[in-house]
Amino acid sequence: MTSPETSEPEAPTTTFADLGLGAPVLKALKDVGYESPSAIQAATIPLLLEGRDVLGVAQTGTGKTAAFALPILDRLDLSQKTPQALVLAPTRELALQVCEAFESYSSHLKGVHVLPVYGGQGYGTQLSALRRGVHVVVGTPGRIMDHLEKGTLDLSQLKYLVLDEADEMLKMGFAEDVETILADTPDDKQIALFSATMPAQIRRISSKYLHDPEEITIKAKTTTSVNTTQRYLMVSYPQKIDALTRILEVENFEGMIVFVRTKSETETLAEKLRARGYSATAISGDVPQAQRERTVEQLKNGKLDILVATDVAARGLDVDRISHVINYDIPIDTESYVHRIGRTGRAGRSGAAISFVTPRERRLLDQIERATRQPMVEMRLPSVDDVNVTRLTRFDDAITAALADEARLNEFRDIIAHYVAHHDVLETDVSAALAIVAQGDTPLLLSPDDPRFARQAREREERGAGRFRDDRPERPERERRPRDPNKQLTAYRIEVGKRHRVEPRQIVGALANEGGLSREDFGHIDIRPDFSIVELPADLPRDTFDKLAATRISGKLIEIKPDRGGRPKRDAGAPYQKRERR
Repeated sequence: MTSPETSEPEAPTTTFADLGLGAPVLKALKDVGYESPSAIQAATIPLLLEGRDVLGVAQTGTGKTAAFALPILDRLDLSQKTPQALVLAPTRELALQVCEAFESYSSHLKGVHVLPVYGGQGYGTQLSALRRGVHVVVGTPGRIMDHLEKGTLDLSQLKYLVLDEADEMLKMGFAEDVETILADTPDDKQIALFSATMPAQIRRISSKYLHDPEEITIKAKTTTSVNTTQRYLMVSYPQKIDALTRILEVENFEGMIVFVRTKSETETLAEKLRARGYSATAISGDVPQAQRERTVEQLKNGKLDILVATDVAARGLDVDRISHVINYDIPIDTESYVHRIGRTGRAGRSGAAISFVTPRERRLLDQIERATRQPMVEMRLPSVDDVNVTRLTRFDDAITAALADEARLNEFRDIIAHYVAHHDVLETDVSAALAIVAQGDTPLLLSPDDPRFARQAREREERGAGRFRDDRPERPERERRPRDPNKQLTAYRIEVGKRHRVEPRQIVGALANEGGLSREDFGHIDIRPDFSIVELPADLPRDTFDKLAATRISGKLIEIKPDRGGRPKRDAGAPYQKRERR
């Protein structure tokens, strides 16, 4: 028998009030349902409130936004009309997400103005807001640099500067812009730098611009949420749509994101799901911001249940209703996987992630399991019996709910009794007939004789015998991102090259971010010593071209213009012929 003295008392739970935040901010946190701070928040908020510079290393989804937003809001001087806080983010999606967080946390602070500044948005909206006065600016480095050069953004009285996802900004080629902004703002500002990794370049920036920073490293046991169950299903490529349909039948989901690799596949899959009776829509990097916001709002309020998305389009999505994430196409890198399933199982809620894996993609599954240190459980394809059991259960639940409505029951009892008396039939037969009327032409239960299911059963048997093969023809990895064959590409010249130390990924990142382009809009990239040739859509809209003209890469204005070197137009689907070297 264990004596009472041997049991240790539980450590008291830290609250947001314990961190030193003021009453208005605490009231806003209560409104959004936050109860206790995450590890990064508990470690960071007190230091920032004291005025210390902070270098935070933590994975995505650990609550970094609140870690810097709450102390900034707590110390804002609302009488000052010039920007007091600047948050730099790598993408417009993240910038908008951070803005939404600031607005939520400031709901009980009267007169706080937060402005998102990013490429793809008109300058007029940003300029008028800056003239009226803003307290917090959240933007991408390229657009912030544009405003600084035009003299339309006054950072002379800046007190707080945050670098959010600093490693992503460096990967996208914003290093020089970030350092320019750091150098051109007041020396006495407080800096908070957050990053998922700590490469040498970030170490150098930290030692150069941060003043005696406190380094905080949050090492999670896994890189994925413990609240999210992770499963995978071995399927052939043609089997995926039927597998997804059966999973939708048996899984008790509320809201769902289905991830695919390319933007063309988003609409194709969404259309197939709508044809099967599901409320689904597609979202990709090409979707205008206003339409994206409407779609997210529909997902939040229950008018939409399934979102088919690409990785880029889903960055920054945080919707409570998302209970499931389906990797219809498994991502080719671990980071994308973590970002994807981070859309569910957030803030203590439970979530589920299911990945479709073809036999040839087994190695990708192994890489993800090693990196996240969290093995996935193999699930079996729901059988016809599984689907029928679920359908019968839902049918029973619908009957039970109808029986609870006594007023309507009495109304229909009289109608049924009248029918039975005048047609001399059993009440059970009338009930069955009413079920037929309610069900329509679609059968309630699936038949095992359906040829699709017979084929899938045969494939499972062959896989068990070691003979199962993916039905898709073998093809190089790069061909899995098909471009629109009708899209014409043409060559553009940009004034950055090898001597500016640019790489193709920097060019793609900068142009995509500022012009709202997707990866499928890029063709061949030829980097020369002093300039580069980039193939882009021939029908590039004028406003997109103007946005690209203001883009900077490695701190240099790219001065984009059509290439006059005689390179012919070609179809996007045509292979690029390598030129012979002189």
